[in-house]
Amino acid sequence: MSKSKNNITSLDQFKDKHFGEVDTPSRTELDDGYENFKIGALIHEARLEKGLTQAQLAEKVGTTKSYISKIENNIKEVRLSTLKKIVELGLGGKIELSIKL
Repeated sequence: MSKSKNNITSLDQFKDKHFGEVDTPSRTELDDGYENFKIGALIHEARLEKGLTQAQLAEKVGTTKSYISKIENNIKEVRLSTLKKIVELGLGGKIELSIKL
């Protein structure tokens, strides 16, 4: 893990140093947490693009404003079935999944 001429550490180098290398328990926990954060951020951004409040989105999906807030703020993990409802019914979008081996 070497630094460049400008003494700059890459994000991967930082994560390796402070959370362990890929596939170690602490690194996996960090990476999984980031994925949950990213889902909430994507929902938040899409909701704002559609001009919806959390309450309006919740009503379209059949849930509560509090639940939408918890997903957007990475307090609660969203189930795939609920994510599908949020994206399709609430935001009029489509989910595309992929599996990398």
